[in-house]
Amino acid sequence: MTPFFNWVHLWNTGAAFSLFANGGGWQRYFFIGIAVVVSIFLIKLILENRHKGEAIAYSLILGGAMGNLIDRVFRGYVVDSFDFYWRDWHWPAFNLADIAIVLGALLFVSSSLLGKKANTNAEPDGSD
Repeated sequence: MTPFFNWVHLWNTGAAFSLFANGGGWQRYFFIGIAVVVSIFLIKLILENRHKGEAIAYSLILGGAMGNLIDRVFRGYVVDSFDFYWRDWHWPAFNLADIAIVLGALLFVSSSLLGKKANTNAEPDGSD
């Protein structure tokens, strides 16, 4: 389509970057289990969290995890659609759920760093 992007339709039975894609089938259930545990943990964090930036970050990660989980449960694999490349170098294909996970992680890291910076620059109020 362009000199740097293709729409593709790839079946990823593995994890990120197709890690464990040739595992023989066990990886489907392993990744489903991990996604369920992580999703429950993220829901707990969202419900307990008072900081809006972190809650949004957790929600993006949760949405991406759930999207990939639904693919794994009903299809047995995740469908990847975006293929970016430069000349002979290809970034591993990914999907919208992966984008949500990465954006959520970046938002979490930036909100954590900015929150700590704001806390260290805050003036003491004199109370103990």
